[in-house]
Amino acid sequence: MAEIRIVGTAHVSRKSIQDVTLAIEEFTPDIVAVELDRGRYAALRREGQAPAVSDVLKGGNFSQLLVQWMLAYLQRRIGMDVGVEPGAEMLTAIEEAERHGIPVAMADRDIRITLMRFWRTMTLWEKGKMLAALAASLIGVGGEEIDVDALTNQDVISAALEEFRKFAPHGAQALIDERDAYLAHQFLALGQRYGRVLGVVGAGHVEGITRYIAAPGTLPPLARLVEEPKKLPYAKILGIIVLVLFAFLITAIAFSGVGIEVLLFALLYWVLINGMLSAVFTLLAGGHPLSALTAFGVSWLTSLNPLIAAGWFAAVTEAKIRKPTSADFRAIVEAETFDAMRKIPLFRVVLVAALANVGSTIGTVAYFLFIFPFLGIDPGVVLMEGITNFIAFVQSLLPV
Repeated sequence: MAEIRIVGTAHVSRKSIQDVTLAIEEFTPDIVAVELDRGRYAALRREGQAPAVSDVLKGGNFSQLLVQWMLAYLQRRIGMDVGVEPGAEMLTAIEEAERHGIPVAMADRDIRITLMRFWRTMTLWEKGKMLAALAASLIGVGGEEIDVDALTNQDVISAALEEFRKFAPHGAQALIDERDAYLAHQFLALGQRYGRVLGVVGAGHVEGITRYIAAPGTLPPLARLVEEPKKLPYAKILGIIVLVLFAFLITAIAFSGVGIEVLLFALLYWVLINGMLSAVFTLLAGGHPLSALTAFGVSWLTSLNPLIAAGWFAAVTEAKIRKPTSADFRAIVEAETFDAMRKIPLFRVVLVAALANVGSTIGTVAYFLFIFPFLGIDPGVVLMEGITNFIAFVQSLLPV
């Protein structure tokens, strides 16, 4: 029976670096397994090739990418405040193992799978709350002094995780619970080949991993932890609903008898409200005026098409102007302030894409809320008259 020992760390703690070194010396493991995947390991070692900028634009997951960068930035900020590079304890574990001639295993799930499951399983409400909390953290609203070394205390960790579960239960499932199970799978598999396994993980994973190792029969199948989550395409469904509502509204106005001028104004307001808000949010992101003009020009159309988004067109324009390169990925990771990060071309492109979409969405909602006051007509009368007249028109086309 293999002996598996788990060391819980805080990713920006000097004490955790010492704990890892001491554990390797005292436990003398046959293998050290760290909470890293190959991609994050290469990033810590400043190795590996950055993705192509064109892949970012084609992928279109702008909001997901922004969240990833902001989370990494906040972790780095905490590390800078205490003088510790994020992930230093993982590098220490690897370097100490190599110094003692001990093999090292990358035990964590691929970060791309984790982020994909994290983002896709969260509800729209959870995403909104998380983005608001991240934005508040970036500008320093509600900030508190953090005792980094306390982040390895299990009572503190349990309390923090409980709060996170209340805040975003689906996010906690993907980010914590699933990775507890995945890491436990890896440690148990290593235990079949090595007598003494040392696992170095974030303190928040210790309790879950320990529980799974004590009762392996409770582990979910490994294949389920790495599959793409099945979820309804809510964005496409919402896009179709918007298209149907808009068509219904315009048809009702056209057949209500209020006049061609009112109909033309209804169409004009759709273009202006969508376009102006998308353009304003593009400028708020620091986008070039031409990118804002692009967002303005396409937003009215993309709001009616569930397969395309104004942000993508604005991002393409911004990329042609800012000319981001693969080196920007490293610059984003190493940015010491949020202001510095915003000046990096690639970050600016992604921010423009995300906020242009936000503006377009707000514009769509605002249109349906305020169109009748703008037009100065009674919605009840217009809709009733329009539907009645449309039905009569359709009936007149049918053979008697």
